Amino acid sequence: MNVNKKKLLERALRFMARVVLRKYHPIIIGITGSVGKSSTKEAIALIVSRTYFIRKAEGNYNNEIGIPLTIIGTKSGKSSLFAWGKIVCKWLWMVIFPVRYPEVLVLEMGIDRPLDMEYLLSFVPVKIGVVTQISSSHIAFFGSIGNIAKEKSKLLSALPPDGFAILNSDDKNVVKMQEKTRAKALTYGFGLDAMLRADNLLFHRDVKRVEGFSFKLNYEGKTIPVRLPKIIARHHIPGALAAAAVGVALKMNLVEIAEALENFEPLPGRLCLLPGKNGMILLDDTYNASPVSTRAALETLGEFMAPRKVVILGDMLELGADATQEHTILVTDIVASGAQIVVTVGKHMRSLYDALLSSGFPSRQAYWFPSPSSILESLPSIVRSEDLILIKGSRGMRMEKITEALLMDPSAREKLLCCQSEEWRRRPFIEPAEWENV
Repeated sequence: MNVNKKKLLERALRFMARVVLRKYHPIIIGITGSVGKSSTKEAIALIVSRTYFIRKAEGNYNNEIGIPLTIIGTKSGKSSLFAWGKIVCKWLWMVIFPVRYPEVLVLEMGIDRPLDMEYLLSFVPVKIGVVTQISSSHIAFFGSIGNIAKEKSKLLSALPPDGFAILNSDDKNVVKMQEKTRAKALTYGFGLDAMLRADNLLFHRDVKRVEGFSFKLNYEGKTIPVRLPKIIARHHIPGALAAAAVGVALKMNLVEIAEALENFEPLPGRLCLLPGKNGMILLDDTYNASPVSTRAALETLGEFMAPRKVVILGDMLELGADATQEHTILVTDIVASGAQIVVTVGKHMRSLYDALLSSGFPSRQAYWFPSPSSILESLPSIVRSEDLILIKGSRGMRMEKITEALLMDPSAREKLLCCQSEEWRRRPFIEPAEWENV
């Protein structure tokens, strides 16, 4: 789709979304942040659906086109005029006749360039704004983490006085955003200053079985136990805490909130534990990658016991001038994870490979490949039975193909892996434009 047609489509969808929202007036929960938006969205939906009729954004419907489609309640028409015609007909029916519309919309507010948030807020009246964490994702388009925080804080500035700002108290850039809002702030985190605080955090696992995390949730002098049997990564817990804060904002009972969270599980590609060939265990974190999420994945790897740990890392993209440094400093995290085999993929990851060798990491246990397709042929000679294997990289690196090659049952890929639409699978790997400057 060319730029002019895309802009025309965005304007039409914005108008359609505005009309729907003005007729039905749902409570809108908007989620922003550099990492953790999708997991937080899932946790919020689990809790809020206990009391309200909700609709949540599906897949990557978090932008100028996806958000209006979620508001209308339909999927993209892609390149089909007939499909777009059906969407218009559905919209007209909703506008003319009363339909059962969701009481609550749970939306991801994804931004990757300056002014993106302003555009989304021009037609989405968010009442409960959630900020997960600020990191260097998309820093190539913003120039600094401060600029990223400034853009995302516009969500909080737009909240009404009777709204709620749900803020991660463990992130100083997020805490500062409290100054930007007229809404009531609810903070969450692990620190003592968090209004909703998790403590007594325990990871339950033995040699053959993982039973997830448990913790105590504290709020206004009340304490309640929470079990997350399907969560294996500590960095998913803030999403559960943010969701609990949303439940509190909507006057839900803490016991009901805790019960809902027992079903919280990661989306495909967000650090899921999967069965691999020959007794291998796969830690699949291939949906995307940033320095923060990559370090968190390596920290999770360190929590596990295994005969041998293998790390397969693809490039972290859109880091701009910081790319080389951010890849290089992962050496410390890799060593701390206990990884015995390290496989790096992509031009940026070459700097990590070189840094590993310079640090004294055994050369026979480290590998570098220029692209994800180039590793597949060599993979059987690198991994072995009963390995614990972490696979991670930016979405453009197509690292899910490596996970697919290692799955015990590749036919289950559609259920287990991210990025499995036929359109996405048909796309060949294209070298990122930023590689030209490496």
